[in-house]
Amino acid sequence: MTRALRDQTAIIWLLAAIAIAIWRKWVPDSAWLMVHLVLLGALSHSVMVWSEHFAKTLLRVPLSQCATGRYGMLALGSLAVLVSMPANFWAGVVTGATLIAGAVIWHLSAILQALRRALPTRFRKVTYYYLASSIFLPIGASFGAALAYGLSDTWHARSLAAHIILNVFGWIGLTVIGTLVTFWPTLLRARMDDRAEKLAAHALPIFIVAIAVGVTGALTGARWVILGGLLIYIVGLIWVGRSMILPIKKRGITEFAPASVGAALLWALVGMCFMVVRLAMSWESFTDTIFTTAGIFALGFGVQILLGALTHLFPMAIGGGPAGSRAALTELTRLSTWRLTVTNLGLVLLLLPLPKWMWVGVAVVTIAAVAAFLPLLFRALFAALRIKHAQQNESAPANATQAEDSAAASAQVAAPTAAKPGIERTLVRPGQFVAAVLTLTVALTVGVTLQPATFVLTLNHMFTATGDSANAVSPTGETTEVTVTAADMRFTPSSIDVPAGNRLVITVVNEDEVSSHDLVVADRRTKRLLPGESEVLDAGIITTSIEGWCSIAGHRQMGMVIQINAIGGSEASSASAQKNGGHNHGSAHIMPDLDQQLHQVIDPKLPQRTDATVHKLNIDVTELPLEVAPGIWQKRWTFNGKSVAPTLRGRVGDTFEITLTNNGTMGHSIDFHAGALAPDEPMRTIPPGESLVYTFKAERAGIWLYHCATHPMASHIAAGMHGAVIIEPDHLEPVENEFVFVQSEIYLGDQYDSPETAQEVNADKVLAESPDLMAFNGIADQYVQNPIEVPVGERVRIWLMDAGPTRAFPFHIVGTQFDTTWTEGAYTLKAGRDAFGYPQGGAQVLPLLAAQGGFVELVFPEAGTYTAVNHAMIDGEKGARAIFKAVEK
Repeated sequence: MTRALRDQTAIIWLLAAIAIAIWRKWVPDSAWLMVHLVLLGALSHSVMVWSEHFAKTLLRVPLSQCATGRYGMLALGSLAVLVSMPANFWAGVVTGATLIAGAVIWHLSAILQALRRALPTRFRKVTYYYLASSIFLPIGASFGAALAYGLSDTWHARSLAAHIILNVFGWIGLTVIGTLVTFWPTLLRARMDDRAEKLAAHALPIFIVAIAVGVTGALTGARWVILGGLLIYIVGLIWVGRSMILPIKKRGITEFAPASVGAALLWALVGMCFMVVRLAMSWESFTDTIFTTAGIFALGFGVQILLGALTHLFPMAIGGGPAGSRAALTELTRLSTWRLTVTNLGLVLLLLPLPKWMWVGVAVVTIAAVAAFLPLLFRALFAALRIKHAQQNESAPANATQAEDSAAASAQVAAPTAAKPGIERTLVRPGQFVAAVLTLTVALTVGVTLQPATFVLTLNHMFTATGDSANAVSPTGETTEVTVTAADMRFTPSSIDVPAGNRLVITVVNEDEVSSHDLVVADRRTKRLLPGESEVLDAGIITTSIEGWCSIAGHRQMGMVIQINAIGGSEASSASAQKNGGHNHGSAHIMPDLDQQLHQVIDPKLPQRTDATVHKLNIDVTELPLEVAPGIWQKRWTFNGKSVAPTLRGRVGDTFEITLTNNGTMGHSIDFHAGALAPDEPMRTIPPGESLVYTFKAERAGIWLYHCATHPMASHIAAGMHGAVIIEPDHLEPVENEFVFVQSEIYLGDQYDSPETAQEVNADKVLAESPDLMAFNGIADQYVQNPIEVPVGERVRIWLMDAGPTRAFPFHIVGTQFDTTWTEGAYTLKAGRDAFGYPQGGAQVLPLLAAQGGFVELVFPEAGTYTAVNHAMIDGEKGARAIFKAVEK
């Protein structure tokens, strides 16, 4: 079992990665899966196996038993992460990360125990690399779990950088470096540099400092500190890399295994340099190109180091003696030059801005070159088994421990291993090199055939580009001027063609009669234009096809986008498109700081009803930053300047006269569910600066919602434009205590730490129904921080309204039961009696859907602390909760 887990797991992960690459179009998050199947699956497993094998060999003591448990725990944890992440199942990701961390900590403990038992040996200090790498992975895994949970853009970028530094440079990088100190000369069959151990010992502190500096820079958001850490790491590579030069001089690189490992190391350096450049540009540049960075590390570094190591180790581990090893190695090194050339030159081509079908063609043959190792592996297995069986038939059975002894001997450093007779120098094959170049040429040619026009445009772009080959185009000195109108949630025209390199100047005219609009193109934008206003936007030099949009919450989602086509330029990257408004994978779990005192608390006590039959109220629309939870701010759209609108109260037959004045920057309206009348005039959207009078007569009892009815309505309601009107039923008995809770959903932008940085409602999250917070009366957890005091034994009535815009509201108070419930104008229980007269009824929740309302009554039985919650607990835990403190009179 141990041997199967040790030898087969990495192959299975590689097979899965190749399968995802083939069927990636139909697999969710295929790019993420391919990267992690290689780095987390295949390479992490191999890192554990290599470090245990080489630690055992170098220390000359066996490691503790239970390797099967460690390998199995790592594989199970990796599988949990790989399955749970695309499914957005965070608990599964956490479980997987915990198992992975546990397996590596167990692995660390095994090596530590071996170190304590071992006598001093020449390469003892090399095993310290394995200890250090095992410390870094559990920390890196915790960042991976945090990324899966969902973070703001700022913390996503920081955590992503820390995750890569700890896992790629720490866990994988240190293990590979420590192993290559002794393994590299073995691959080349050459004598080791006498300085190798000393250089490795000197370099380890450099690597540890580099990783610590990089992670510190990531957590503090200091990009230049991260860059310093990466540069220190490169210095460490140069220092220890000097010991690799002498073996190359002695023997040269003449076989597939060292060539593949050497290419992997070069790609690791390319990946680090690419990461340095992107971080030097901006956080956005780093996150936008993360899958390019990950692809370099996964395909360029990870896959090639695996194939190189397996090519060398597999023939010795399979058995069959020297003859069997030679037969297996002969099979594994077939087409060496072709495979190396296609893989590495193909990866170079994939990093260029190729047209779609050219890119696909190169990707296909590159994957084929990598996948060719698998059938060769099976051929090698069968070739070795044939030799082994032939030896057995000749009554010369191989020693049962021969494979293990041979593998251990490969790591011995006392004397170099001479080239074995019968093994050809398989690397230099001019015919295969020409065939590889022809293979890639055919792939490109097929792509040109399928997409000739795009190929011509791409050539023009590549030969006129300056700076970044993917984005820069030489300015033409020409200007394209366009007039764009905004009206009815559309830009006209909705598409603009601009020769790449031209400056684009757009005159934006808001022809909408009531709504404000703006236009955002890349990092440039107009002000919010009132109806009839216009502004000239200089969009700059257009180098790539990009999208512009209206940034007012919800307008983009309703279709206010404009496509700018750079004729002769490149397409905007999918990462950039996603950053500029593509799919949002949900909200991070934002926790209010209950130790930070709220600046304002909404009084939950219901105002006393007056004897007036005509109720007049002025409602002013304002847009201002408000605290929506302790320490958390949002720019709210409000009725009368608070996070929830004022609660109105009256009786059946009363008249309400509401004057709405729009002092905001966009169109708004108001809709009272308590009135029944044609919506055309009173509910119309009015532009900034205008007013309307809304008059209605309350004809039915209920707690009724009122809200802004301007589209997108969900965003306007979620931004704070909602309140309640209570129309009492006849013969409503008075109670000692009355409260009102209006539940609402809060969708935060990326910045929410202060009034100055507060952003408006996040319309993407509204569409995804993924609120960051839930609130009673507009502020999450305000009544947790400021409990509501009620006397024991007195009757309490709580009016409830679900303002939505979408989530349900099952109201419950822990430790109590309701004896009276009233919803949507009717009693379902009254003093414990139901509609059929049964006298012993009770209720645990009042269930409300969006826009529904009602009330509950109860008496707190004894002194204590009672928590009221939305019993859809995920929403209750996001802030839809309150504390009632029952006290003796």
